[in-house]
Amino acid sequence: MTISPKERSLNRKILKRLKAYPHSLAEILLEDPEVRAMQEYANTVSIKRLGFNDHGPVHMRVVLMNAITMMELLRDAGIPTSLETEETGDFNDSLSAVMLASFLHDLGMSIGRQDHELHSTYLAYPIIDRLLKEVYPDDLQKRVALRSLAIEGIVGHMAHHTIHSLEAGVILVADGCDMERGRARIPMFLNTSPKVGDIHKYSANSIEKVTIEAGKELPVRIQVDMSTEVGFFQVEEVLLTKIARSTMKPYIELFAGVIGGELKRYL
Repeated sequence: MTISPKERSLNRKILKRLKAYPHSLAEILLEDPEVRAMQEYANTVSIKRLGFNDHGPVHMRVVLMNAITMMELLRDAGIPTSLETEETGDFNDSLSAVMLASFLHDLGMSIGRQDHELHSTYLAYPIIDRLLKEVYPDDLQKRVALRSLAIEGIVGHMAHHTIHSLEAGVILVADGCDMERGRARIPMFLNTSPKVGDIHKYSANSIEKVTIEAGKELPVRIQVDMSTEVGFFQVEEVLLTKIARSTMKPYIELFAGVIGGELKRYL
């Protein structure tokens, strides 16, 4: 399968950010042929059949990068993960579960949009099981915990199902933050006739940049810069909805605005 320059760049950035168990897991995830094939087909169905935006290899890598950034910011602010609080694992274990959820959360788009988060869980389950056995071969209890945590992150990423762990909350927000205009580029070119879901493409196409960094008052600051006001749809109807249902909400500052104009603070 052909890997795009964008994917290669993201792969390098992901591996550079990780160490220990998460690095080993990332090496396997990024090179796994079944995962790659499933991501590709999910994207084909999303874009060509349904007319939605990117839900494939690039999107899932961007979500993974977003999630790594958020996890590190929370750690640096002294916020423990759910695994740490429950004394079931350490930060790297939590990060491993978040990585799996990030990289597999949209596999269900290969079946259809409706309930795709539920379809993603049973498609991802055997993959999660297989990969965790490679990284944690001698720790059944750890594999069980991480598998459950990853599945929670996948099933909760659309904000339709209540999640409870901080790790799953990170997935919700990391997914919502992938809204820059490149994600809408292909469907904008392929689909010219009006369709249900067009507002997502047009609003995403107006988002110029999403920045995730340390906040001044709270651990995580998210800033969305857009070229036109249609981008506020993406912020208010997608990202803000996901943050509202996320266990990460108490730790987030959210700003958005048209470039050159005044920033609006939501959180």
